[in-house]
Amino acid sequence: MAAVRCDLEDFAAEMFEPFARADQRRWGGVYLRGLLLDGGRKSVEPMAARLGEDGNRQALAHFVTSSPWDAAHVRARLAWRMQPVIKPTALVIDDTGFLKDGDASACVSRQYTGTAGKVTNCQARVSLHLASHGASAAVNWRLFLPGSWDPASPKADPAKVARRDKCAIPAQVGHVEKWQLALDMIDETRSWGIDVPQVIADGGYGDTAAFRLGLEER
Repeated sequence: MAAVRCDLEDFAAEMFEPFARADQRRWGGVYLRGLLLDGGRKSVEPMAARLGEDGNRQALAHFVTSSPWDAAHVRARLAWRMQPVIKPTALVIDDTGFLKDGDASACVSRQYTGTAGKVTNCQARVSLHLASHGASAAVNWRLFLPGSWDPASPKADPAKVARRDKCAIPAQVGHVEKWQLALDMIDETRSWGIDVPQVIADGGYGDTAAFRLGLEER
């Protein structure tokens, strides 16, 4: 167990090395350890209960919700760490639904998700995975913002738009189609020096001519 914890601490130190503040590096490592511990719920309160002496719920909540840091730096380091392990032969694009009972979470809306196989109340995330025959890892991802959450969209829902500030959604973030989020992530991943010439996605992406053209251009 001590060796596992040491390896995890080394991994966390690598992931959060760009953070300027020592407290951000510390609580970033604690948060990462909480995500990897056994237990179904990965929100702050249940993780804090499992973290023992590091289970400071207030400090973890501050790191997740208020402490300013650039997630792109962490994603890049994760990708650099996983590339030599996976030796990717393809980038896999996928989207996942997170089912929700209420409407308080950012970007939640009634929309189709393969998680449930139907239109239901959920968040949706688009992710990019490094993949080979033997392994895969998600190294880039975006939360999908439906048109109902975008004040500039003809589908804007005043109640959802009014919740943007409470959900800390930046003013410049608007509705972007999932296929465009996928292309943006491919561009970002290539900017990290990871350029895999094969992309795999399901028919929802393949049926979109703009997505196919975007891949051809790249």
